[in-house]
Amino acid sequence: MTRPLEGKAALITGAAAGIGRAAALAFAHAGARVIVADVEVAGGEATAALVRATGGEAYFLRCDVRSSADVEALVAHTVERFGRLDCAVNNAGIEGTIAPIGESLEEATARVLDVNLMGVWRCLHAELPRMVAGGGGAIVNTASVAGLVGAGGLAPYVASKHGVIGLTKTAALEYAASGIRVNAVCPGLIQTAMLDRLEAASPGVTSALLAVKPMGRLGSPDEVAAAVVWLCSDAASFTTGHALTVDGGYVVP
Repeated sequence: MTRPLEGKAALITGAAAGIGRAAALAFAHAGARVIVADVEVAGGEATAALVRATGGEAYFLRCDVRSSADVEALVAHTVERFGRLDCAVNNAGIEGTIAPIGESLEEATARVLDVNLMGVWRCLHAELPRMVAGGGGAIVNTASVAGLVGAGGLAPYVASKHGVIGLTKTAALEYAASGIRVNAVCPGLIQTAMLDRLEAASPGVTSALLAVKPMGRLGSPDEVAAAVVWLCSDAASFTTGHALTVDGGYVVP
């Protein structure tokens, strides 16, 4: 069996559920040793336990990406435990509340930007120097199709994900000569708790969006995780600064 990440050391934020959990399992299946990070302890511990139950190596560390100290400790812990940092998936994110810009609250907007955009910046800030010292690596930031197009009622989320793609492209340019590839994955409608919350807040939004989606179905976290593994593998060795859509064709029209 081909294991494209055999022996690699990886960290994944936002790994307590959804895409992050699927990524942790996929990375372990591909041969990587994984640090599972999340602000939610029970879910994070459960993800690490699931990885170990399938024969993989995983450890949980609580990390709030709003805290530079937490993020620095996460990266330092990964390097201390594994001796290196080869792959990082900066996946932690929140959707915020649905409201038009003129009715949204500044505090709620700032929270989404702090987690989704500054959280990715803090991760990159801590990860990149370690990867430079280690001779290279691969990073995938979780953006969204909302980082490529607008989405009514979700201005903070849309702004944050557009920003993630901008950070991705800039980091890719700055660190290519150091052997570090930085890409983003842009999921579309994926069957996660986040989508469930959006549907509860705005009933019918899922079916309305599926109606204009060429494949006409939801994606699975596993499908996004497979794309992330590929971006971190040698199969994507000449790919950097790219925003890869995993969206069933949503942004094609």
